[in-house]
Amino acid sequence: MSGSNPNTSSANKAPANIDQMGFRSGPGPRHGEVPKVRSKDTAGTLRRIWGYLKLQGATLIWVVACTVLTTVFSLLAPYLIGKMFDDYIVKRQYDGMFRMGMILFGVYALGAIFTWIQQYMASSLSQNTVRDMRHDLFGQYQRLPVPFFDRKSHGELMSRAVNDIANVSNTLNQTVVQLIASVLMLAGSVVMMLSLSVWMTLITVLTVPLIVFITKKVTKYTRRFFTEQQKQLGEVNGFVQESISGLKVVKTFGNEARSIERFREINERLRAVGVKAQSLSGSMGPMMNTMRNLTFLIIAVFGGMFAYHDLITIGVIVSFLNYSNQFSQPINQLANQYNLFQSAVAGAERVFEVLDLDPETAQAATAGTNRPIRGDVVFDHVNFGYKPEAPVLKNLSLHAAPGQTIALVGPTGAGKTTIINLLTRFYDIQSGRILIDGQEIRELDKEALRSQIGLVLQDAYVFSGTIRENIRYGRLEATDQEVEAAARHANADAFIRKLPAGYDTYLNAEGGNLSQGQRQLLTIARAVLANPAILILDEATSNVDTRTELHIQEAMKLLMQGRTSFVIAHRLSTIQEADAILVIQGGEIAERGTHEELLQQKGFYADMYDNQFASTQVS
Repeated sequence: MSGSNPNTSSANKAPANIDQMGFRSGPGPRHGEVPKVRSKDTAGTLRRIWGYLKLQGATLIWVVACTVLTTVFSLLAPYLIGKMFDDYIVKRQYDGMFRMGMILFGVYALGAIFTWIQQYMASSLSQNTVRDMRHDLFGQYQRLPVPFFDRKSHGELMSRAVNDIANVSNTLNQTVVQLIASVLMLAGSVVMMLSLSVWMTLITVLTVPLIVFITKKVTKYTRRFFTEQQKQLGEVNGFVQESISGLKVVKTFGNEARSIERFREINERLRAVGVKAQSLSGSMGPMMNTMRNLTFLIIAVFGGMFAYHDLITIGVIVSFLNYSNQFSQPINQLANQYNLFQSAVAGAERVFEVLDLDPETAQAATAGTNRPIRGDVVFDHVNFGYKPEAPVLKNLSLHAAPGQTIALVGPTGAGKTTIINLLTRFYDIQSGRILIDGQEIRELDKEALRSQIGLVLQDAYVFSGTIRENIRYGRLEATDQEVEAAARHANADAFIRKLPAGYDTYLNAEGGNLSQGQRQLLTIARAVLANPAILILDEATSNVDTRTELHIQEAMKLLMQGRTSFVIAHRLSTIQEADAILVIQGGEIAERGTHEELLQQKGFYADMYDNQFASTQVS
């Protein structure tokens, strides 16, 4: 987290216990402290929000100052109205009544001006605060380890960054001002009413215990419903995102009706809990209005009796009717805002749950070497499983000397991609050792390690932006000339220059205006530009036609020269020149050797090769 983040945690704290949902079971951070987990801790959540608010010190002072002035003008107006009745209207002094009317107009005008300034500054305060929260959340997403994202749906994570923070924004924009104004208005109204009549003040506040009782009863259940509403909204977002991303698969298998039915079920759950939450919160307004009207009735009856016996004047009654409104209105507003407040607290807690997770950048005390990597890779009796009770790699050992190409083949689920996940430290091993240039991989800084590893995946991913920007992603400081040189080495320059805007052609979401092969060539160009010491090619040619595969193979050969390379491939024609081929079965190395040596062994590799060769001959 950045230095300005009020939820900063120590970079070297002990690792947390991450539960199967990706959240810590144990302590999590408070403002300025080592993270500690909060289980529905309203007070703790408010303290953390306050930590963000304090960063907007000047704006916060403006909001408070304008709120005080607005409240003063609001309290002054009823008093002046009462004086106007007693001193001028009853006595029919029209000149004085006109002057008092002009003074009242000025009070209302100044109140309106400061109210506008107050709202403007409150909007700035809320937007700046949620901007910082959103920035910290997105930054945390970038720092969290890959296993977290394997367990959480993208739509659910988006819901935290969009819907939950929007709830916080709406509440800050309304509740901060309302809270300050309501407290000042309540205190000011009581003081002004006491200055006019102690007995009338006591009569006016008779309804307060009843208001508090009703509020406590109703709001007892609101938080639970709003929390469940946010959870169900996250599920809806996640399902919609997955359904749209996989729309071609849905249509291919004719599952549109099933997807619609599944969405109907999730959407109905959201509707049901939304009705409970909103109807319960909506009941507060009518209840508070009823109580306010009851207060008006009490003041009118008792005020009339006191005026009849000359205990108070008509002007005092008029002032009390206004003050009673100003007295009950803050309670009414706070009751209504409390429901919005509960929704915001629930959303903020979901955001802080993510911020409380240990970021991937937390390193061991010995980490920090940034020296260039030669590419000597050793797996020494490595054991690993995504779940401890289900091992994926079993006592696996291999050695790749600098500049060697190691090919990994085997059936789906054998553990090939897991080897890559461990080499890039997307996951950490459970026992054994992985050494790079003789140093334990867990002692290396992850950023320094990954900066020297190039990764070309089966699903070529490109970002929204120009082709030039996508290639430059491999090394952001690269010049245009270096970008174009990398594209030439990757056999991508020719097709790029045929595009309408060449290297400045804008790619839409996920590169939908390019073919799969063209996107793959761009990712290879990106890896060329990064100039890594270790190269990983994970099924880089599996999704392309034979002609495009030849172009990609040529680019891969150039890319692998002088680099330690790990190649996962099902098409054995792409790995025949590898220095060593490892056949992975059941998490173990079943066979190893060169292409010719493995053919002579007449084992699993030879059967794979014969089957592919026979398929090629038939086709």
